[in-house]
Amino acid sequence: MKGPLAGDVFGEMLRDALAVAAGVGRRPLAGGRLPRPVIEIVERDDGLVNGVLAAPYLAGPDEWPAHDRRALDLVRGRVLDIGVGGGRAALALQERGVAVTGLDVSPGAIEVCRARGVRDLVHATVEEHAAAGRRYDTFLLLGNNLGLLEGRERAPRFLAALAAMANPGARVVAQGTDPYGTTDPVQVTYHERNRGLGRLGGQLRLRLRYRELATDWFDYLVCSLAELAELVDGTGWRLAEVDDADAPYYLACLHLDGAADGAQVLA
Repeated sequence: MKGPLAGDVFGEMLRDALAVAAGVGRRPLAGGRLPRPVIEIVERDDGLVNGVLAAPYLAGPDEWPAHDRRALDLVRGRVLDIGVGGGRAALALQERGVAVTGLDVSPGAIEVCRARGVRDLVHATVEEHAAAGRRYDTFLLLGNNLGLLEGRERAPRFLAALAAMANPGARVVAQGTDPYGTTDPVQVTYHERNRGLGRLGGQLRLRLRYRELATDWFDYLVCSLAELAELVDGTGWRLAEVDDADAPYYLACLHLDGAADGAQVLA
C-alpha cells in the first residue's frame, strides 16, 4: 500500500474550494454526484489529526473573525500579505485602495488569487522576495500566520528578511493564538513533550494532507505573547501593540525601531 504523494496540497485544496464556491470547474464529489466540502487535513507528529474547512480561506470580511477585521485597520502604506492563501485579506485591502502584494510559496494559491482578482502577486519565500529589493510599510500575517516564525531557530531569520524589505517605521501586523489555556490532556501532554525536547510548548510539527497529496513535515508556531516578546528581542523589532480582546486569539503589532518600552494593549 503506497503512501500519499508529494504535491502542492494547499494550492490543490484552494482550486477545489474555488470550484465548489463558483460552481465551475473540477469539484470533489461524494457518491459520484454531489459536491463535497473541501477539507484540509492537518496531521501532527504525535498522531493528532484535525480537519479544517477550506471555504473560510475565500470568505469576505463579513464572515471573518472580528480580530481579522480589526487587523486591516492597523496596516499603513504599502502592504506585503505573507501567506496570501486564497487572497481574502489582499482583496479586502485592494477594495480600500491599499497597495498590497500577496506572497505565497504555493503556486496553486497564487493561481487562485489571480483568478479572484488580486493584482500584485509573488511566488516566493520571504527570503527569496527580500533579495528582489522591494520595500514595504506593513507586513501582514493573518490566519494564525504568526506561526511562520516556526520557533527559536527560525524566527530571527524570518524577521531579518522582513527587516531587509522594510521602509523606515515599518510594522508587522500578525494574528496568533495563545495555546496554553487548554486543559485537554492531548494538548497539555504535547506541550510538555515539546519543552522536554527544548522546543517551545506550542511549536507544532505538522504536515498537510488533501486527497492523495501530502506536504513535507514542517514547524509551525503557536505561542503566548510572552514567548513572542522573547523571540523578537534583539532582532530590531519590538512588540509595540497588543489586541487580545478575543483571547486566546490576539493581534500583535511589531515595530522596527529598536525601542525597549512595553507593549500597549489596544482597547
